[in-house]
Amino acid sequence: MKSSRPERGRALRAAPESKSVLPLWTRFHARRARLPKPTPWRMRTVRIPTRANLLLGADLYTPVTPSKGVLVAFGPYGRGAPLSIGFARAFAGQGYTVLFVSSRGTADSEGDLDPIRTDAEDYQDIVAWLREQLWYPGRFGTIGSSYLGYTQWALMSDPPPDLAAAVVTMGPHDFSRHVWGSGSFRFDILEWSADVGAPDDPNPLRGWRTRSVTRKRVGGVVAGVPLLPAAEEFFTAAGRAWVLDRLRRDDIGDPFWAPEQHTDALDISDVPTLIFAGWQDVFLSQSVRQYARLRERGADVALTVGAWTHIDILLRGQPVIGPETLDWLDTHLADRDTRRRRAPVRVQVGAEQRWLELSEWPPAGAFTTLHLHPDRRLTAEPPGPDAAPASFLFDPARPTPTIGGNLLNRGGYRDDTAYAERDDVLVYDSEPLQEELRLLGAPSVLLTHSSERRDADVFVRVSDVDRRGRSRAVTETYRRWQGTGPLALTLNDSAYLFRAGHRVRLIVAGGSFPQFSRNPGTGENPLTAAVLHPNRHHIQHANGASVLRLPNAEHSQRNIRAHRAD
Repeated sequence: MKSSRPERGRALRAAPESKSVLPLWTRFHARRARLPKPTPWRMRTVRIPTRANLLLGADLYTPVTPSKGVLVAFGPYGRGAPLSIGFARAFAGQGYTVLFVSSRGTADSEGDLDPIRTDAEDYQDIVAWLREQLWYPGRFGTIGSSYLGYTQWALMSDPPPDLAAAVVTMGPHDFSRHVWGSGSFRFDILEWSADVGAPDDPNPLRGWRTRSVTRKRVGGVVAGVPLLPAAEEFFTAAGRAWVLDRLRRDDIGDPFWAPEQHTDALDISDVPTLIFAGWQDVFLSQSVRQYARLRERGADVALTVGAWTHIDILLRGQPVIGPETLDWLDTHLADRDTRRRRAPVRVQVGAEQRWLELSEWPPAGAFTTLHLHPDRRLTAEPPGPDAAPASFLFDPARPTPTIGGNLLNRGGYRDDTAYAERDDVLVYDSEPLQEELRLLGAPSVLLTHSSERRDADVFVRVSDVDRRGRSRAVTETYRRWQGTGPLALTLNDSAYLFRAGHRVRLIVAGGSFPQFSRNPGTGENPLTAAVLHPNRHHIQHANGASVLRLPNAEHSQRNIRAHRAD
């Protein structure tokens, strides 16, 4: 639903609102996020009509100073703390008019809750309403993280001509690929369902406790075999029946998933877009894909990646995310010559905490190649023709546990030493490094792999083993595999420093539970399977049959500028 560009330059005039305020939490957040001292704003609630004959609830924040422009945030988590503090109030305090809208069926918005599937249509209706307001100046920007980042891609799949800037923080463009893209089901969507549409609670601690109880109950559902009957009972009783179709439909080519897929936005949008990501964020791979495709097309795009998990959106990442967001908006929406960014890509190096400024991601450079040996070594020399294979048994009744990594909750650079003590995991270690190795890019693994049952899952992780033998997660990937022979896997992108004296570790397993569903070994939807079969995996080593490649940029330092983290 496109319309012609409205007349620009119209004065921004506020309708009658409440008394101007500057709450303590807004001032505190500005200091924490290293934003300029905020100014007061007024807020009133408005109702936005849609083509579906529904009214969406929204809060309109208007600064008491002349407005620098209009920002829109749109999502399903209510409009109370902490989101109102981190987005709406924060940027109203920086001189922007902010429209914060609740998704259909959440907070005071009418309609039935069916997350992700109606946001593209409703966002276009929000824009249509915006254009009718006397205070609208003719163009706007969008902000938001996670789901509120996804809604921006949903809008940019049919980008309004008056959309002047977007700031997407750890937001996916394709939910189907997140849920079933590996071939196995990601269980974090079940925990996440407890947060979607949850009512605002004036006591944030009480709301957090309520959601924690729901997550624990979800854990009991996840343990069931078959899972679907228990899930149907639980989520129907909890008023979350919308979850069930996501469980049943394991083919992302099913037309059901089309409303959740907005890869076309990456091929269409020319909106200047700033993308924030985290090396341990659950949506990292999509964030990197967004940057790569927009850059390939010549769009105005920038990428900042911290050594962050998903929860760091609201905490540790704010001193970086806040100022860079304001700078991007001031430059592209307020037309102020304030751009302080010196390079299109900024990445924080895990374990070092130093920030690098790059002309592109990944930077051009060399590769370090390490071969897998039957005695569990990683070396630059390939094993000979007589090198024996290695095997392990994945038992879904005693699945390999998830430890850290790219998760929605409880992820990150966790201690995963326990993997080396399990008999369902193969662990390969390099010799202690003679000098530092900086990983910049996406590692890849070629495994000559087979399994007794043709349908199998493969989990691969690169970890950092320190001088005391403690292992720490760095990057990983997961794939459902129905074949034999060479299996090429690309791990998540990473910027990480392996220090001299440390070892590079490669971990190979047949599962990561409860991050992913347990593979039943039968080829069927793992959530409907009534019987889960053990499966023995084999890895070949002879003549360098299995290889790990680590990208680094030590030979292209002219493309890198570095500075210490603040």
